[in-house]
Amino acid sequence: MAITAEPLDDEAAVPLAVLTADTLAAIDRLRADARLAAEASRAPSSERAYAADWRDFCAFTARISRPRLPAEAETVALYVADLTRRGRRPATIARKLAAIAVYHRSMDHPTPTEHDVVRAVVRGTRRQLGVAQPQKTALELEALRAVVLCIPADLRGLRDRALLLIGWAAALRRSELVALEIGDLGFEPEGVALTIRRSKTDREGAGAMVAVPFGAEGEGATCPVGALRRWLMAAAIDKGRVFRRIDRHGNLGTALSDRALAKIVAARATAAGLEGNFAGHSLRAGFATAAARAGRSEAAIMRHGRWKSVQIARRYIRQGARWDDNPAADLGL
Repeated sequence: MAITAEPLDDEAAVPLAVLTADTLAAIDRLRADARLAAEASRAPSSERAYAADWRDFCAFTARISRPRLPAEAETVALYVADLTRRGRRPATIARKLAAIAVYHRSMDHPTPTEHDVVRAVVRGTRRQLGVAQPQKTALELEALRAVVLCIPADLRGLRDRALLLIGWAAALRRSELVALEIGDLGFEPEGVALTIRRSKTDREGAGAMVAVPFGAEGEGATCPVGALRRWLMAAAIDKGRVFRRIDRHGNLGTALSDRALAKIVAARATAAGLEGNFAGHSLRAGFATAAARAGRSEAAIMRHGRWKSVQIARRYIRQGARWDDNPAADLGL
């Protein structure tokens, strides 16, 4: 049966809109398109994290026989207590609460995470646990050299050398490094220009260009550009993703994931005898630390690493410059 809508303005000389079955179907399709567009506003990694966090919350509500949607504020407060018992850090708890809020809003339900009871429990948890997050160990310059020089020159080794050196010299995020494609590389007389098509701070894909110069000794063992050339030549890659999986028979596979990248960095650091909490972020942190130690300006470091937050960039800059003009030095102790 057709539904006739009331006119918006009694004086407007417009025909009455008749909502036929076809019109209603078209509206449903537009709603689906709008929902997809809203989901696209978040990075794929955020979507995956939210989905995993929501599954964890659903498992908890099933365990205590309470509804998950809409959830009561007390249920969410109990969930925070459960997360704390499981050793989750405040940043992780905050992300899981954000996922709960996202799923409730998507179904037009009130958001239980904003209730005073939940906020009080979260504040108490933050005081009990502290809000400082464990930091990845920065892979500084000499440590990077030691790691790279320990890597053998087989196909997997050529890939990992290029991966570490390019990731470090370009101060790339994990997702940016594994997303590089052949079309993103522009070899020039001074080095290689990398096109970063999308990143954590560039959700709409405006893109950015990062220039990586040749090493101090030309295309030597620790030159990022030389390492990249050698990997591409040995792997015979002329299109698609730059960094690929390699099976035990030496065959190229699909593109590396950001998790695989983190494992590679950790494994290569361990093989070189380094101690610390190394992962993909160690490359980016190591560059910023080394650049600050070499006296590069804050503005130049932020521009090269595309940091939007001054506070985040300064965390590494302070680490690199902590011995410069140290007031406790040369006091006669």
